[in-house]
Amino acid sequence: MTWKLNPLTARKLKRFQSIKRGYWSFIMLALALVISLFGELLVNDQALVVRYNGNWYFPAVASSYPIKWLYTPDTPRTGQFFAEEIDAAGQPYSYPVNYRALQRGWKAKGSDNWLVMPLIPHGPSQSNFAEGVKKLSAPSREHKHYLGTDDAGRDIAARLFYGFRIIMIFAICFTMLVFFISSAIGCLMGYFGGLTDLIGLRVVEIWANIPFLYMVMIMVSVVPSKVGMMTRVLMLLFIMVIFSWTSMTYYMRASTYKEKARDYVAAAQLLGASPARIVFTHLLPNTISTLVTFLPFTVAVAISSVTALDFLNFGLPEGTPSWGHQLRLGQEYIREKPWIIGSALMAIFLVLTMVTFVGEAVREAFDPKKFSTYE
Repeated sequence: MTWKLNPLTARKLKRFQSIKRGYWSFIMLALALVISLFGELLVNDQALVVRYNGNWYFPAVASSYPIKWLYTPDTPRTGQFFAEEIDAAGQPYSYPVNYRALQRGWKAKGSDNWLVMPLIPHGPSQSNFAEGVKKLSAPSREHKHYLGTDDAGRDIAARLFYGFRIIMIFAICFTMLVFFISSAIGCLMGYFGGLTDLIGLRVVEIWANIPFLYMVMIMVSVVPSKVGMMTRVLMLLFIMVIFSWTSMTYYMRASTYKEKARDYVAAAQLLGASPARIVFTHLLPNTISTLVTFLPFTVAVAISSVTALDFLNFGLPEGTPSWGHQLRLGQEYIREKPWIIGSALMAIFLVLTMVTFVGEAVREAFDPKKFSTYE
C-alpha cells in the first residue's frame, strides 16, 4: 500500500517549492538546525579523536552523546585520563584537560600520539586565559578565535553557534505550544458558540491586552535564583506561552464558525458523535490550515522576544550562550570592540530574514483564496 499526499496538499507544497527564496531559506534553516544538534562535533573544546599508546579514544562523542559502542567503561569521558600526560609534557595541570595544550605538547616532543580537534576548538563556556588569550580580544586565526572573545575570555563564535541551537529549539517549542493552545480554544469557541463563545471571547480580549514583555519581565524577576538552568528555561517558555496564545485564537474561531456549517459536521452529529470527537477529529484537521501561515512569523516573534528579554537580562539564565547577552555586551563596547555587536547583529539579521522569507512563501503557497475548494 503506497501513501499518497492529498492532491490539494500536493499542489500547495509544489507552489511552496516554486517560491525559491522561501524554499531555499527553509532548506538552509533546517540544515543549520540539524548541524547545530550535532554541534559538539564542530564546536567543542574536547578532542574528536585521540590516538594514545595504540588505543583510540573519542572524548567529544563520549562526553556529549550516550553511544555505548564508542567507548568501554574505562574510556575517559572528561579527559581526566590525559591529565598526567599534559603534566609530563611540561604543560600546566588542568581538569578537564586542555586538549589544545595536549596537542602542542605531543607535537613538541615528536610523540607518536596524536589527536584531532573540531573545526572551532573552543567550548561556549570555556575561558582561555591560561593560553595567553585576553578578554575582549580581536578575531584571531592563530588562537582560532575567529570572532574574538567576550569579557570572560570565551569564544564568541562558539557562543553564537550554541546560541542559535538554543534559540531555535526554544522558538519551535514556543510555536508548537501556542499553535496547539490557540487551535484548541478557538475551535471550541467556534463550535459551541453562544455563551461559551461570548465568555471565551471576553477572556481572550482581556488577556490579549495584557502587556506581554512587562508581564514576562515581572514574572521572571521573581523566580528564585536557586532554580536550575533547565527549570528556568522551562519556566520562561511557560510564561511566554501563557501570554502569547491569544493571537491566533480569533482566526481559528472564525474558521470553525464557517466550517461547522458544512454537511459533514451535521452528518457526524446525526450519527451521534460527541462534541469532542467532532471538534478534534473533524473540525480541527479542516481548519488548522488557517494557522499554518502564522507558524514562521510566530517563530520570528519568539526569536525576537527571547533576544530582547536576554538583552534586558530577564530571559535565559546568565552564562547561557545567548544572542541577547551578546548584544548587551557588544553595546557596552560598541566603540572599542565593534565586532562583538556586529557578529551578533549579523546572526540575528540572517536568521530573521530567512524565517521571514519562509513565512512569505508559506503564506503565498497556502493561501485559501487560491486553493480552498468545497465539493
